Amino acid sequence: MEFRQLRYFLAVAEHLHFTEAASHLGIAQPPLSQQILKLEREIGTPLFIRHPRRVELTEAGRLFRESARRIVEDAQQAFAEAQNAGRGVTGRLSLGFAGSTVFHPAVAATMQSYRHAFERVSISCEESNSSLLLDKVAERHLDAALVRMPLNCRDLVVEPLIEEDMLAVLPASHRLNRRRRIALADLAGDPFILFPRPIGPDLYDSIIGACREAGFAPSIGMESPQISSAANLVAAGFGVAVVPASIRQIQVESVSYHELRGNPLSTGIALIHRPREKSPTVLNFVKMLRKQRLAARTG
Repeated sequence: MEFRQLRYFLAVAEHLHFTEAASHLGIAQPPLSQQILKLEREIGTPLFIRHPRRVELTEAGRLFRESARRIVEDAQQAFAEAQNAGRGVTGRLSLGFAGSTVFHPAVAATMQSYRHAFERVSISCEESNSSLLLDKVAERHLDAALVRMPLNCRDLVVEPLIEEDMLAVLPASHRLNRRRRIALADLAGDPFILFPRPIGPDLYDSIIGACREAGFAPSIGMESPQISSAANLVAAGFGVAVVPASIRQIQVESVSYHELRGNPLSTGIALIHRPREKSPTVLNFVKMLRKQRLAARTG
């Protein structure tokens, strides 16, 4: 039995007329009649009673019509689902986030745009530090991840999203808290709050390197579990910190944020994924991220 024979049978069963059914299908009547006869021979019983100007379904034909409809509907649904999956309209996306990336508006805008365009894609999210996310993507535990740059991404593909300046975070009691802009050298005597180096070794080293270029080696007074928690430790009086500008969205009392003079530090947010990626859901997310990057630059 061929799938087209089911379609032909259902057309005749609907129109109860071979000529009208053939016109509806866009084929000639003789091939249609031949396929129905072939189907009846294969089943072993007539499906239609032929009259001079019309046909009617036999009892076997009426029963077969219900089953044929289900088969054709299921096949059409399977066809549509396969097409949707191939276009990335449906499917799954496992996405990682470095904790400090979620505070940037460009990340939220990218996620919102993707969810709006591909609402039938199931997204699972995992928060971790950038170094661990790198390994998870490389080892196929995650499809892609939004990470904090700079980062040695080895053989993974890097799709930059946004660049942002780093800001100094000072406690309310700090002698410089009324200045809008300060220099790193002004903080030479203060204890620094830094995240553990394994969380982001390249960003950690860039902060230490900037301090040394400013003429001092920072004294590490406290390690923050994550970049995003540094402001809370500043408020608690453990020292000063240097954080991405988007972190100031965290509402922390008794701290102030300050631009850095001279050669300001910067950091980026980027999407990492495996090379030669074939997953439509991942590729669609990459396209959405590129649109957001362009919008951020032109906006």
